[in-house]
Amino acid sequence: MPDSLREILDAAARGVFPPADGGLTVVRQHAHRDAGVLALTAHTVVFTDEDPRWVRKSLGSLDCDALAASMNPLFLAAFIERTGRAHDTTDVLTVAAPLPGEPPLALREFDDPEHPRVVRARTRRDDVRVWAADGGVLVLGRGVAGRLEAAVEVAEGARHRGLGRALASAARQLATEPVWAQIAPGNARSLRAFQAAGYRPVGAEALLMAR
Repeated sequence: MPDSLREILDAAARGVFPPADGGLTVVRQHAHRDAGVLALTAHTVVFTDEDPRWVRKSLGSLDCDALAASMNPLFLAAFIERTGRAHDTTDVLTVAAPLPGEPPLALREFDDPEHPRVVRARTRRDDVRVWAADGGVLVLGRGVAGRLEAAVEVAEGARHRGLGRALASAARQLATEPVWAQIAPGNARSLRAFQAAGYRPVGAEALLMAR
């Protein structure tokens, strides 16, 4: 079993996962900014600098299915309170291998620190790069454990034309390593776009950000 979050993620990108044994793995945070929970198939990874004994005791005290405990709102609320962190939503975590060739759509890299997507990305990622397309934006940056993360935004008037899928695919062609994307479960449109672009679901992730 890998002993760091980055090693666990790198293995998952290759399709190698922890045993589906209902187990719990607690690893240290890769950086102060990011703590959280990664729920894989019948295995949970909690990445935190808190005492692992607290994590195990808190999960074990819940009156729910043990496989669901790590994403139970009561545990997440206790985790947030203990660490003083912020949490937005639990995401579907997806990953895709890099692709050869050039993106099939025209992209223009830009650096606008006031753009809302750029502002948001820089609170969650390092080394952020942003490209504009006709009706859309693509963001790449280093997020949890230094993994390469993609996010896309499509203007209302440019939707239903496959642009989201094309931008998600372009991220793979701009990369030389696996590309990750976190997507809110309720954002079905984005989920469909990333899946159509070849991203496969790995698990669920609840990210707790330093305030």
